[in-house]
Amino acid sequence: MRLALRVTPKASRNRIEGVVGEADGGAVLKVSVTAAPEDGKANAAVIALLAKSWKIAKSAFTITAGATDRRKLLFIATDADYLRGRIAEVTTREP
Repeated sequence: MRLALRVTPKASRNRIEGVVGEADGGAVLKVSVTAAPEDGKANAAVIALLAKSWKIAKSAFTITAGATDRRKLLFIATDADYLRGRIAEVTTREP
């Protein structure tokens, strides 16, 4: 399954913010990480956060576009229905 992200590096804490709209009418999952955007540290932090939150192996995640951009496209090798359920569960939690 492919998933569009908007990542905020150097945030105050690691957090999945939720699904937000984009100017082009699309939707992305907003993710904040404390890691700096250097040498792939923020990308690794994003994958670690999502893998832990959704109970999916880190090896199932591949950044297919946007490795050096805030907007990223991930490919996640898992069941689409399972992933949709995990996204809904994580993004509807109260802070």
